Amino acid sequence: MLSVSNLSIQFGKRILFDEVNVTFTTGNCYGIIGANGAGKSTFLKLLSGQLDPNAGHVHLEPGKRMSVLEQNHFAYDEHQVLQSVIMGNKPLYEIKKEMDDLYANPDFSDADSERVGELQIKFEEMDGWNADSDAAALLSNLGISEDLHYTLMGDLDGKQRVRVLLAQALFGNPDVLIMDEPTNDLDYETIQWLEEFLANYDHTVIVVSHDRHFLDSVCTHISDIDFGKINHYSGNYTFWYESSQLAARQRAQQNKKAEEKKKELETFIARFSANVAKSKQATSRKKMIDKLNIEEIKPSSRRYPAIIFEQDREAGDQILNINNLCVNQDNVPLFDQIDLNLAKGDKVIVFSKDARATTAFYEAISGNQPTVSGTVDWGITTSQSYLPLDNSSFFENPLSLVDWLRQYAQTEEEREEVFLRGFLGKMLFSGEEALKLSNVLSGGEKVRCMLSRMMMQRANVVLLDEPTNHLDLESITAINNSLVKFKGTVLLTTHDHAFAQSVGNRIVELTPKGVIDRHMSFDEYMSDIKIKALREKMYD
Repeated sequence: MLSVSNLSIQFGKRILFDEVNVTFTTGNCYGIIGANGAGKSTFLKLLSGQLDPNAGHVHLEPGKRMSVLEQNHFAYDEHQVLQSVIMGNKPLYEIKKEMDDLYANPDFSDADSERVGELQIKFEEMDGWNADSDAAALLSNLGISEDLHYTLMGDLDGKQRVRVLLAQALFGNPDVLIMDEPTNDLDYETIQWLEEFLANYDHTVIVVSHDRHFLDSVCTHISDIDFGKINHYSGNYTFWYESSQLAARQRAQQNKKAEEKKKELETFIARFSANVAKSKQATSRKKMIDKLNIEEIKPSSRRYPAIIFEQDREAGDQILNINNLCVNQDNVPLFDQIDLNLAKGDKVIVFSKDARATTAFYEAISGNQPTVSGTVDWGITTSQSYLPLDNSSFFENPLSLVDWLRQYAQTEEEREEVFLRGFLGKMLFSGEEALKLSNVLSGGEKVRCMLSRMMMQRANVVLLDEPTNHLDLESITAINNSLVKFKGTVLLTTHDHAFAQSVGNRIVELTPKGVIDRHMSFDEYMSDIKIKALREKMYD
């Protein structure tokens, strides 16, 4: 058990946490959520002892071990991969190291022999003799092949290091596992393995993630940071979101009787529980259903941006026709022989094992990047709006947000200060924030501005290259819901599994040997055995 008592911390005049009292119990997985700047990562640092509070304390049950996902990707550069994983269990590693040092001593004495005997007993109790094989199994499951196990960490690429550090955090079955954005830089298959691993994990897991599918798959509780306090709610992220939205609507319905509201909440819980029961019955999901409680459902104070995509006019039947498109980088094809014909209403998930390929695709069909071969023909009734991966060129001039957005106004009314301020307010730039200079915005603020630009354009085809980058869960949820409702055509690249599954009705995968194009959902595509075999062939 891990508990927090009267914990407070402030930076300057800003109070981040004020007398927080929470308990994390064994067998549960807690997803920490909160608006940008609420202190999610700071809270994990307080729990792990990397940061000291101004007041209060964190108490870990005696004899229990905590493991934390390392955020410094260069911390183990001088160590071998397998050794780095075992170092995740510090007590075990220290015993192993002491034994190795004693054995290496040329003047090995009787006292040394006696000490080795003591250490071996402890080592055996900790299942130390299986440490190498357990670490190797974890690495393999996370996509680190055996030939890399004795390589120095410093010789791995960035994505490989992330996987090794994840294996390190998981190694040795820690009693409390703390992870900040564990799915970053992981592919679909690895995330799927991690979801299954954590969903059946018997100890305490505390995680911060912007991946809603991941939170839904592993969490038994959501821990909401709001106004310097933390509250636990039973259920996963979707349950928390939908129930808090329902409670907010109920609060606005003052004429509705209390009995009717209670019945509505009970019906919601029953429906949600039935849907969860139909999914893969991982342990955490079973626990979650048992603990859903009507008394816990409360309206959230969280603010969601008003992201609504509309089209000035409906497109005709001819949307986009691509023939034999090829783009190279450093004389190596990112993709080749791409033939594609889009129909009205297609919502296409565009992806590739090489992230450079999807960005090059959007840049090519937008006319921003030269192609090696092929043609791109947009229908004459189409209009396109594009959210690029790199938006830096849009924010080079120091304009106020009002003036920045005015550049994309379509009518005289939209150029008016009142309209622009109102529009920005709905995108969470309220009051004086509307006068912030565009060249000093955070990553998330820039994306919200780019989405505002897209909404002003009212195109009937929208192109989005990783729209969830830099956004908080509230903005991700808002844009997700808007694209589901959008009547036009969508081309979308995202690492957000929930996003891809809920929006897409067609999957287009770009490979060096052509395109895989299927009318199906993302989950169907990724679980299809024939497609899996084809994918391996296309990348071979």
